[in-house]
Amino acid sequence: MRGVSGIGPRAPFDLPGPWPPGIAARMLAVLAAVASIVAAECDAVAGPGHRPNIVLILADDLGWAELGCYGNRFHETPWLDRMAAEGMRFTHAYAAAPVCSPYRASLMSGQYPARVGITDYLRPNDPKHLSTEHVTLAEGFRGAGYATGLIGKWHLTGYAHHGAVEVPPSRHGFDEVICSEKRGIAGGSYYPPYHFNPDIAPRLPDEYLVDRLSLEAVEFIERNRARPFFLYLSHYAVHTTLVGKPEIVAKYEAKPGAGKGPKAPRNNPHLAAQLESIDQGVGRILDKLRELGLDGRTLVVFTSDNGGEDRVTSNAPLRAGKSTLYEGGIREPLVVRWPGVVPPGTVCDTPVCTVDFYPTLLEAARIAPDPAHTLDGVSILALWKDPGARLARDALYWHYPLEKPHFLGGRSAGAVRQGDWKLIEFFDTAKVELYRLGDDPGEQRDLAGARPDVAAGLRKKLDAWRKQVGATVP
Repeated sequence: MRGVSGIGPRAPFDLPGPWPPGIAARMLAVLAAVASIVAAECDAVAGPGHRPNIVLILADDLGWAELGCYGNRFHETPWLDRMAAEGMRFTHAYAAAPVCSPYRASLMSGQYPARVGITDYLRPNDPKHLSTEHVTLAEGFRGAGYATGLIGKWHLTGYAHHGAVEVPPSRHGFDEVICSEKRGIAGGSYYPPYHFNPDIAPRLPDEYLVDRLSLEAVEFIERNRARPFFLYLSHYAVHTTLVGKPEIVAKYEAKPGAGKGPKAPRNNPHLAAQLESIDQGVGRILDKLRELGLDGRTLVVFTSDNGGEDRVTSNAPLRAGKSTLYEGGIREPLVVRWPGVVPPGTVCDTPVCTVDFYPTLLEAARIAPDPAHTLDGVSILALWKDPGARLARDALYWHYPLEKPHFLGGRSAGAVRQGDWKLIEFFDTAKVELYRLGDDPGEQRDLAGARPDVAAGLRKKLDAWRKQVGATVP
């Protein structure tokens, strides 16, 4: 039987005797029932009435159209689909950048990548890193008494192994840093030895990296169940080179319409297998929260860092993929679950962005942001409570300057979305493209020529924003 505090078991009741036959057993049963009722009531009240635990789960390179709850019929994601049924799914959630490092810089700072100064993915020997002058999201939680943990990918610094000045996540507010990289991530390794961190010793027979990270997440929750915690579970999957668990890959290979091999451009069995492993880990986390009585006071968020790599998947009906500012490169799945706060089975169509997580999660925990730290995002907690709420925000912005085109096809560009209108400005040609996403989510009809007034207005708005955040056009 769980203790009334909701944080773990207690010893059985010890009633002094002697008692008439059967009376002690009945007394124990009554007391146990009362304790269970009180515990359940405490857990139910704990959601909105106490500072919630936060579990933020981030997939790598997972596109908008990959989950079952977003309409995918090849992949199997029952736990994430259940999470959406028990919470809220966003249809217009945006990454602050179309590649990894700038997204993560935005997540940790609540600022646009252009303001942070990290606008492209960091190379292993990169002199750039997330500055310790920022008050990170983790530091905000730790300063309020939360246990903080990062499990998995960081990618906000170069690495000493490659000759860079390394600034690890432990210097950005994380009490525990587990299975994070110490070398360039490159093509990824999903079975030991893990080339990005040879110090990670396998704990399981035939250990698979996705499963290992999920195990570490469950154990972090167990260790910190007696205090509020902020857990950032940052998966390396489904980053290429894709390698799924053989038994799960075989299941998808046998499905009608399956692609062949880890480089299949559609219905990739390795991507499907990796995603299923992530989904199973989400299930283990949700089960553990229920087992420990933490379910009612834990906010769980699932999303991705940029669009799917369109060499190994399709982001249809969205255009293009990772490395581009088209919708397929920056629109993400976002599922939020918080029993008693987020209404179950709801869908929100309001555009939101990475920069919003920082103020939203702190507000959810009733933590005031450091007033000296600039925030570009706005709290979307009102949307989490009511998908019909309105945000006091006019537009969303992107800045993605490149010295040369990305190897996946992305070009040096900036973008702005205001209402249904979206403008992309390409820095290499000075050309602009204009789309009305409400009736053209696939960005097939460039309206820049037909609506030069709208294009000029958005271009002027984008230029003013760049000046505001200190972004420069190459």
